[in-house]
Amino acid sequence: MGIQYNSISSNEVIQEAVKPINITILKNGVWIYFFLLIFEGALRKWVLPGLSEPLLLIRDPLALWLMFKAFNANVWKPNLFVKAMWWVSILSLSLALLTGHGNLTVGIFGFRITAVQFPLIFVIGAIFNKKDVIKVGEVMLWLNIGMTILVAAQFFSPQYAFINRGIGGDIEGSGFSGAAGFFRVPGTFSFTNGLAFFYGLTAAYLFYFWIAPKTIKGFKILLVFSTLALLIAIPLSISRTVLFEIAVSMVFMIAIFRKKPKIIGRVAITISAGLILFLGIKSFSFFETATHAFSERFTSANKTEGGLDGVFIDRFLGGMYGALTQERLPFWGMGMGMGTNVGAKILVGDFKKFLVAEEEWGRIVGELGVLLGVILILIRVSLVIHFLRKAWSSISTGNLLPWMMLSFGMFMILQGQWAQPTTLGFSVFAGGLIIASHREKNER
Repeated sequence: MGIQYNSISSNEVIQEAVKPINITILKNGVWIYFFLLIFEGALRKWVLPGLSEPLLLIRDPLALWLMFKAFNANVWKPNLFVKAMWWVSILSLSLALLTGHGNLTVGIFGFRITAVQFPLIFVIGAIFNKKDVIKVGEVMLWLNIGMTILVAAQFFSPQYAFINRGIGGDIEGSGFSGAAGFFRVPGTFSFTNGLAFFYGLTAAYLFYFWIAPKTIKGFKILLVFSTLALLIAIPLSISRTVLFEIAVSMVFMIAIFRKKPKIIGRVAITISAGLILFLGIKSFSFFETATHAFSERFTSANKTEGGLDGVFIDRFLGGMYGALTQERLPFWGMGMGMGTNVGAKILVGDFKKFLVAEEEWGRIVGELGVLLGVILILIRVSLVIHFLRKAWSSISTGNLLPWMMLSFGMFMILQGQWAQPTTLGFSVFAGGLIIASHREKNER
């Protein structure tokens, strides 16, 4: 028997006679979490710039509320993953105050990552079902079109333009180092990483809808235009991460052949549609300009970061060796939260400085020490392995959605930089979607 996502079964939930209104309220809460994730940066830049710092943590009270309500409604109970993470979190916070940096605020900021946000993966998975996951996908297709229009406007506008303002209304702009005189833009997000994750999740949904067209009946035109928007967004984003995420989703789609060889026709249609759309836009001047900037960025970054070794092995496999070989690493770590930007701001007054390590696994081991750090990493690795096995098995039953959701969520959960709130939010939400995509509507 595998590990259950919840410590109570679907039958037990039904026996408890959960009121429909409770589920409706909880689902609305998850939708609010989703929209705050997408538009939190817009609030911090354009709508409420004076509240940019408090808004950074706007999803944490909601996560606590969802956890509390879901528990009381017998919708969710802590499982082995959550309990293990809570024990590591409590021990790590205690050690941070006793032998680490000793700052309670910094410790609490780090504590909320694993003690509050991580359990939300399973809470969302218990509240949503497959139908809800598909609804999120349909919304993502619409948002994708609007996001790409915004990104195009940001790309070709000067940094002092209103749409390029930074956090807190910073008139110096929100663009990050790019190429060919253009900046990497963030869309509605606080930073460019949020935009890359948005397009990564969109790509996973697009590939799924193309190979399972009946799930989006009546939205074929939307599917075509959203695919076109994603193709346009690749060079406009000037982001290798976007290209990598699309490639991973394509590999996951092709891997389905092994269990479902009949979908080869759908995959051929998907690839053909993409090529046709690409050929249709590649001659437009704006696309050529963006492609030139993207190509220059790709070449220069590969040289700087060591090509495949820097882009894949170091960035996407987490750098465990580097994490374990850090110099002057205390056995019990430097203290939970010290490796976050907020921790750096509080401790040394510079939120751009990495006090521990830039890469995620290095940050974890540096903060928590070798023993607790490795345990935390193993919890994340074990969860991904569990997801992989369950999603791969679901292909045989004809449910391709968990597998395609995992194409985005796998790396986010495995080694996403959770110290950054947007990365954490996408990791949590993606994990919840993976679990929920296994659950049919009639289970509750």
